[in-house]
Amino acid sequence: MCFHFTCLNSLRFILLSDACHSSSCKLFFSNDPVKIVKAKGQYMYDENGRRYLDCINNVAHVGHCHPDIVKAAHEQNQLLNTNSRYLHDNLVDYAERLSKTLPEKLCIFYFLNSGSEANDLALRLARQYTKHEDIIVLDHAYHGHLTSLIDISPYKFRNLEGQKEWVHVAPVPDTYRGLYREDHEDSVTAYANEVKNIIEQAHKRGRKIAAFFVESLPSVGGQIIPPAGYFQKVAEHVRKAGGVFIADEIQVGFGRVGKHFWAFQLQGEDFIPDIVTMGKPIGNGHPIACVATTKEIAEAFASTGVEYFNTFGGNPVSCAIGLAVLDVIEKEQLQAHATEVGNFLMKLLKEQKIKHPIIGDVRGSGLFIGVDLIKDQAQRTPATEEAEHLITRLKEEYILLSTDGPGRNVLKFKPPMCFNMEDAKFVVDTIDKLLTGNAGQNCLAEGCCQF
Repeated sequence: MCFHFTCLNSLRFILLSDACHSSSCKLFFSNDPVKIVKAKGQYMYDENGRRYLDCINNVAHVGHCHPDIVKAAHEQNQLLNTNSRYLHDNLVDYAERLSKTLPEKLCIFYFLNSGSEANDLALRLARQYTKHEDIIVLDHAYHGHLTSLIDISPYKFRNLEGQKEWVHVAPVPDTYRGLYREDHEDSVTAYANEVKNIIEQAHKRGRKIAAFFVESLPSVGGQIIPPAGYFQKVAEHVRKAGGVFIADEIQVGFGRVGKHFWAFQLQGEDFIPDIVTMGKPIGNGHPIACVATTKEIAEAFASTGVEYFNTFGGNPVSCAIGLAVLDVIEKEQLQAHATEVGNFLMKLLKEQKIKHPIIGDVRGSGLFIGVDLIKDQAQRTPATEEAEHLITRLKEEYILLSTDGPGRNVLKFKPPMCFNMEDAKFVVDTIDKLLTGNAGQNCLAEGCCQF
């Protein structure tokens, strides 16, 4: 055998992973996986010291291994880490800091360990408060890996046991390839009326709505930006039916959208959810999550007399890290940075859209951006194979990007918030190079490069 030592090391890792892990656990770039051994900021390094630009990782929100986060965790770990049945200032301080980022009525906080735990608790809160069972979700939504959440995630349940009778699926408010597109006279009302019709049909069958459960910006659904005003109209229909509105901010909260701290705020100042769930970026890679809700909902939840307890949720270390994340966002002005860099990246990508017909749509806010690749302009057929080939080629250029959407054809940008102008230009220049043939013609038209 003539493998270099590092190649043998990688091969050993892959073989051991295959032997010890279920085949249902997938790797990025499974045909040629990357073994990452360290990371800093928006960059990740493999076992050979090669640097990759991370355009995927919305978990390392303020940057991989940020020194302030590492320091906060280390210092608190040296003092105390225990469960949350003891008094501790970190818990109170953190809840107070979070409350300042949210509308005043969202003033009660539950701390947990993961986004899935947060969304599961949100379901319990909604059902206890409304005394109803049924949930409305968007098509292709994904809200977590617990059984309760698989049941309300069409992205998952369509490939498993199917749709439960208490789950209702509304069309994604996608104005590019959805039911009502950019040329519709009032797509906001049209999409909201789809939810209204679902409620009416449910009532005819004796069903009662507990909640409309939605990602503030559908991510797995294809990096969708719901039209402004859609949430208000949906909330009106849902609340009239006795339900509540749950905003899942697990992918998109904490300033990622730039203009606002929370993605639901893109809908307008007059919109306030009844429950907000948080995870992923909240701890910059540390397992912490949160549910914020109103006093009325919290009191209804407590009225059962059954206590809510989470052993590690809100522990001193988690809260110290959460506080440090908020400090970094503020100190480094990452919201403003997300707006500036995101606008620059969108501009560059839209220039590529003019040049390359395979790019059908560029949409986003701040550092949450989707690039919809298509086979033809008229039908907007998802360019699934081309998208997969492109991200494979980008990996070979040391750029980590991934795809999402029902057609797996949407390039999704959700990088660490320290992603900068130079990074944006490097990514777009590389995409341009890969989409352009030797003669400078578009690869899709020329049929080259497998595009």
